[in-house]
Amino acid sequence: MDPITNELAHAGEQPSVTPEILELENNRITSTKVLAPMEFLFSLFNEPCFPRRELVAFTGRAKSGKTFVMSMLMVLCVMAEVLSFRRLTESKLRLLWYDTEQSDNSTQDILKNRIMPLYERVNKNGAPFPEDMFDIFNVRNLDREKREAYLIAAINYYKPDLVILDGIRDLVGDINDGTVAQELIEKLMHVAQEKDCCIVCVLHQNKSGESRDPRGWLGTELLNKAFDVFATEKLMPQRIFKLEQLYTRKYDIEQDLYFTVGDDGLPCITEAPPMAYQSLQDDDEQERPPLNGDYIVRHLDGSWEMDVQRLFTDAFQGHDSLTGAALRYAVMNLGQIATRNLYIKCLNKAMSLDMMLKSHDNQNHVIYRLKSAPPVKPVAEQIEIW
Repeated sequence: MDPITNELAHAGEQPSVTPEILELENNRITSTKVLAPMEFLFSLFNEPCFPRRELVAFTGRAKSGKTFVMSMLMVLCVMAEVLSFRRLTESKLRLLWYDTEQSDNSTQDILKNRIMPLYERVNKNGAPFPEDMFDIFNVRNLDREKREAYLIAAINYYKPDLVILDGIRDLVGDINDGTVAQELIEKLMHVAQEKDCCIVCVLHQNKSGESRDPRGWLGTELLNKAFDVFATEKLMPQRIFKLEQLYTRKYDIEQDLYFTVGDDGLPCITEAPPMAYQSLQDDDEQERPPLNGDYIVRHLDGSWEMDVQRLFTDAFQGHDSLTGAALRYAVMNLGQIATRNLYIKCLNKAMSLDMMLKSHDNQNHVIYRLKSAPPVKPVAEQIEIW
């Protein structure tokens, strides 16, 4: 029977249900499907972060403070509060630290001289350090092929709540091999989902002159799949470290964490440095464009300030409300503001002037609304910036 005759003979018949369709149906999403609620391990400035069953990306230049923040997260697994971080679970969390970069001595040094002393500083009841909650492995000397297999085996066996993979780059031979990068990220997503843990993937930032995103094709895949992306930066000359959230799928953390290292070698909260100081990375960056003069107020003594009231009012033009990300995009675009720090200063001033109301929508995105919102123009559409 020729194909056309065969098709006519079977016209009107229901197609057979294949195993692929049966499996696909298990993944159907409807408005009434009962799903397990998201569970976040920590919060930063009271915003939830580090969810179970997800990947979190962590990036930054060498010596930019990544290991300091990782140490905070490790201590947070067994303490309720570390600097501006809070643990959201009542019970302590089991940690797997999988170190691919440093020597055995360096890993042990961080444990003995940073993690344990930080625990002792924040611990108020004098309880001994619960080392039994920590599974720490240094696999730098293992063959690359074994590192990935042993990591998956460790997650399956030790059942950690939080995994710190420092760093993910050492699980692949070529950081720009797209196929290998995709396969690795998919494996990590699968094991995070299956074992109900959060996997923090540490990866160096792009080299000078490029974006601040994680490096290589592996970084691109990680950026596409991660729930949150955080970055550290070292600010000079005060030697202040900054932690900021670059991207998120849910909760915007608008405030950056600034910390210094005390004489005891432990991190301490500090204030943001003056805007005049540049970061360690700025030596490599192209010259920034000037601020938009339309939003600058100049004083007789030569000083100046941003015309925050006008800038934020114009940013809301055509909208009665904006998400936090959309407001940041509009303000920085209008004012030609190149740094997040200056935007945060302008935002804080706008809030202190009582210009806006801040709330959250049903997806927990930050929402801003002008108290005297301009009329909404029907032709304008809000562009969502994720």
